[in-house]
Amino acid sequence: MVNLLSIKEIDDLLKKGEVVAYPTESVFGLGCDPDCQTAVMKLLDLKRRPIEKGLILIASHYDQLIPYIDELALTYQQKQLALTSWPGAVTWIFPKNKNTPQFLTGQFDSIAVRVTDHPLVCTLCNLFGKPLVSTSANLSNYPPCFTANEVALQFGEQFPILQGETGHRASPSEIRDIKTGQIIRQG
Repeated sequence: MVNLLSIKEIDDLLKKGEVVAYPTESVFGLGCDPDCQTAVMKLLDLKRRPIEKGLILIASHYDQLIPYIDELALTYQQKQLALTSWPGAVTWIFPKNKNTPQFLTGQFDSIAVRVTDHPLVCTLCNLFGKPLVSTSANLSNYPPCFTANEVALQFGEQFPILQGETGHRASPSEIRDIKTGQIIRQG
């Protein structure tokens, strides 16, 4: 039995510092409150992911990302490059804000951010009032989950999953460095 929940139930769990699964553009993601260290550590532990790797934030609009990035470190052209690719499946590595916690950025002085075009995730971020930590829903070294059933198989039948469909993209988001334009991961 899969634990499919409504967007309101998922929002309530996020506000309580829980980790949830939700559909994204290509696969199911694991997410939590980026400002709750306990939730982030729980997510890293669940996924068996080292903190040093850092995490992605996913938002419904650019303004939700401002508290986590260093806008002053960007040129006008760099900011426009990101904005013209969003909403969409391009994740950009931005310089981090000095207040952005290390438990989000790992060993880096930067943070990976994306403005999603997945309508359900946009609604969730708007309801939650800020971005979510977003990493693929899979245990380290396991394939990513494309369905709610696959999430339940890897994380247990009681794991909270937002009811909905992925965007059916064949590949995960492209990751690019905003400072250099370098592609870190093909999308």
